[in-house]
Amino acid sequence: MLELQELRSAAREIFDEVLEAVDARRAVLGAVEFEGSILRVGHTRFDLRQQTKIFSVALGKAAAAMAAALDERLGDRLTGGVLSAPPASARPASALALSNCWRVFEGGHPLPNEASLEAARAAFELLRAADDSSALIVFLVSGGGSALIESPRDARLTLEDLRETNSVLVSCGASIKEVNAVRRALSAVKGRGFSTSAPRAAQVTLIISDVGAGRAFDVASGPTLSPPADSPPVKNILMRYDLASRLPASVLRALEESVAPTELCEPIGALRAYEVLLDNGHACAAAADAARARGFVVEAAPDLSEQPVGEGATALVSRLTELFGREGAERSGVCLISGGEFSCPVRGSGVGGRNSETALRCAFEFERITRERKTESLPGHMLALCAGTDGIDGNSPGAGALADETTLARGRVLGLDASNFLEESDAYGFFERLGDTLLTGATGTNVRDVRILLAG
Repeated sequence: MLELQELRSAAREIFDEVLEAVDARRAVLGAVEFEGSILRVGHTRFDLRQQTKIFSVALGKAAAAMAAALDERLGDRLTGGVLSAPPASARPASALALSNCWRVFEGGHPLPNEASLEAARAAFELLRAADDSSALIVFLVSGGGSALIESPRDARLTLEDLRETNSVLVSCGASIKEVNAVRRALSAVKGRGFSTSAPRAAQVTLIISDVGAGRAFDVASGPTLSPPADSPPVKNILMRYDLASRLPASVLRALEESVAPTELCEPIGALRAYEVLLDNGHACAAAADAARARGFVVEAAPDLSEQPVGEGATALVSRLTELFGREGAERSGVCLISGGEFSCPVRGSGVGGRNSETALRCAFEFERITRERKTESLPGHMLALCAGTDGIDGNSPGAGALADETTLARGRVLGLDASNFLEESDAYGFFERLGDTLLTGATGTNVRDVRILLAG
């Protein structure tokens, strides 16, 4: 049987390897290279005797790391770039070295700020300058871009209108598909808004995805990709979530007068290509490889991805004990890997997010199973590491937390009632007092969450 400290150390090492595997800068360096006069960007090749000017627009949580890599590859061949990323304090220092051809903005997240609007104005200005058949535009798109760069299609909308609308959308219970449908209807950026601003230039988009597989058009609400055919009608979304009573009157007017983004997407003759460099599948695969290298029997749980947080945590721990019952008795340990983003409504005024709350709910399950132990096939120790690959969990400074079967008991020794912390949405506060938060700082990437459960 593995000791609990061995499991804790292994979980953190596995997560560290995940972050290495989804490094945004490294991904762009691997995707961009010169072959004589040919520039390869992903799977697309450009003859620089024809594409004589290269421009770039970078947006999202991974924008700084991606832009730094492109800058390194292109050098003085890069004519100009616009970047909008979180404030410098929330970006890894290694991603900040950029040449003077970039205009850098510290956009707002999760709500747009004035710099988000300024970044959009600068990007549109660059795209107008790049609108030529001899130009190539490399878009670098990652999660968080929806707020970090923005321009309302209706000029009468104010920044406060946009901020209030974003706040309502992300808290009303709507899916990302529905949220993005409303965002696209209001925005001149989203739903291919950037792409259509330079119709004559060749374009390629490199994406670090924070959405489900096959939905690249939802990353940053798709500034260069056409809206999906299954995008729900905005009026249906307004009715379903009673948004007419919650959104500003100016926004409702703009939505009523807006033209569907799909109607704005005229056919374009110039080359258009995109490639997803990293996504949650890469993160989960890296976790599985790292666990196997440490001797664990590994099972993936791709179906446990976007459930309500309580349901998800219960299912994870149940699946872990089943796996141990099948594989763990004669081996050194088992590992269950899950990714995605559990839905986690905010109930109180505490500090935390879906990852620390998932870990705390797993701790309740671990203690229940240990207390109700009915079979010798149960593991001696169980552990869950739940973390966001961007290094940020909700409104906390942590990436997530680590829980085991002793978590609740250790909390009680300190006079902490874990149930109260759950009710106040203060899971980070609970784990901080136990010293079990995961503090990585901003990672410069963003491919959703990873949950690593171990038993031995």
